Amino acid sequence: MQRYPLTAAQARVLKLHLRAGGVVAYPTESCYGLGCDPRNLRAVEKLLRLKRRARSKGLILVADEFARFKPYVLPIPPDAQPRLLAVWPGPHTWLLPARHWPWLTGRHATLAVRVTAHPQAAGLCRQLGMALVSTSANRSGARPATSARQVRAIFGQNVAVVEGRVGTRKRPSTVMDFASGKILRA
Repeated sequence: MQRYPLTAAQARVLKLHLRAGGVVAYPTESCYGLGCDPRNLRAVEKLLRLKRRARSKGLILVADEFARFKPYVLPIPPDAQPRLLAVWPGPHTWLLPARHWPWLTGRHATLAVRVTAHPQAAGLCRQLGMALVSTSANRSGARPATSARQVRAIFGQNVAVVEGRVGTRKRPSTVMDFASGKILRA
């Protein structure tokens, strides 16, 4: 795969790859993310197998704008939306009441979503016209990959890699519960 931004032809190829159940690695705020089409159960299962991650944990979705999450989360009252938008775009993940997507939510009634400020991750979602699953590119319990080369060393040809620069953030995104306002991961 080429560097971001993708050409129109590269974006079409990547869209087909994702639609067919493929997995993609791409740079995010603190590491490379591993993603797929969240609507595709086969793709999510493949991603979980590659990571050796338990399905019960649930996953995060990332997008360039809040509207991309509407198929996945219940409506947020307009008077409550400023709480979300106050920290977006940015490295802040909200747990929102989910629609029925058990392969994304795991054992939870909420879904973790983030509008990213990382220019390449946001641009990729914009080019593809969709939200992506976003979990760190690593085997569960191992250190996340911070370069395309590391991703290839871990996953080989099992993922398409979008080359680019990881952001300067040293920690994963902050996770906040929308219902309670509690910070679950700082």
